[in-house]
Amino acid sequence: SMNEELQTINSELQSKLEDLALAQADMQNLLNSTDIATLFLDNQLNVRRFTEQIAGIIQLRESDVGRQLSDLASTLIYPELLADVKETLRTLAHCQTEIAATDGRWFSVRIMPYRTLANVIQGAVITFVDITAPKELEARLRKA
Repeated sequence: SMNEELQTINSELQSKLEDLALAQADMQNLLNSTDIATLFLDNQLNVRRFTEQIAGIIQLRESDVGRQLSDLASTLIYPELLADVKETLRTLAHCQTEIAATDGRWFSVRIMPYRTLANVIQGAVITFVDITAPKELEARLRKA
């Protein structure tokens, strides 16, 4: 009787794990399909997760999960990044700015607090949207 109960509970837990794995895969595919480079940090500013698009901006590999933001090399000309993330976590107000990269690209960078479903702050989310084309058009229009 006890074995049957344990087998039922194990089966239910296995089903929930499969559901969670599928939901995680769905979320990863959704994030990657947006073509927005996204970096998730914990409260200590360690890398928690990132989308594949971030690799062209910040040199990240799966083995970098857990590393400090300050330890990462990037193409961004944004020495205030660390200070802006800390300020966002302190004030809980998002920060948005346009930043150039060393390779000529431009990014709209948005820093927001990472909120759990229970509305608890557990780090920060940084998104990088490539705005190079609009910036180049703006530059051409200014010259005209």
